[in-house]
Amino acid sequence: MSSNSSNSVLVDRLLKAGSHFGFKKSRRHPSMKSYLFGNKAGNDIFDLERSADLIIAAKAAIQKFASEGKIVVFVGTKEEASKLVRETADRVDAPFVTNRWVGGMITNWGEVRKRINRLFELIAQGESGELERKYTKKERVVISRELDKLTHNFGGIRVLERIPDMLVVVDPRYEKLAIAEAKEKNIPVIGIMSSDNNIRDVDYPVVVNDTLRSSLSLALEELASAYEEGKKSFKPVATDSTRRRLVK
Repeated sequence: MSSNSSNSVLVDRLLKAGSHFGFKKSRRHPSMKSYLFGNKAGNDIFDLERSADLIIAAKAAIQKFASEGKIVVFVGTKEEASKLVRETADRVDAPFVTNRWVGGMITNWGEVRKRINRLFELIAQGESGELERKYTKKERVVISRELDKLTHNFGGIRVLERIPDMLVVVDPRYEKLAIAEAKEKNIPVIGIMSSDNNIRDVDYPVVVNDTLRSSLSLALEELASAYEEGKKSFKPVATDSTRRRLVK
């Protein structure tokens, strides 16, 4: 299929998903003006050909990162997005943040890693029966609450050994703390965003309706599929110690 045909198919899918519906003109960020087709009944309408081009560019970026073995974290904590973001990330075995972006997840990684280590410690103690043997019932209630809080805040990124190389963020305007931390550490961001966002806040904007489930699902599916393809082509580079083990 030619690139023009692929683009046309994607435009049709975006149209069927309702991805062209933006917010009212009064909520529009000035940076979005060139991405609009027009306005209907007071609501901005996206130019889906441009949206398709943006999706294709974002897919190429995330696929390249995944093919190089880099870490991509999916972020979406607003009510309309959180469940869908988690399901998408789970499907492609990617880390995610869907409950709350805890300040310092990127900029204070050492402290966050300590909290993740504590999460693993409590899980291990529970599985081994150590909690039952070592603590009173009252103490276990307190520890259970701690475990629930740690899981809520860090469960989706517990596999991370270091800060991510890229973020995929649903509604960057809503996730302003995550965006600020990514900027501070020069981490590129793919942003799925509607007309109330500043397109310059991210490196790879995906301009679609970011609230409607069908639209958001399509955008996430496209990005996740590209991420998955990239992971398939990743070939880890053997270290000297690995080579020595293989020779033996």
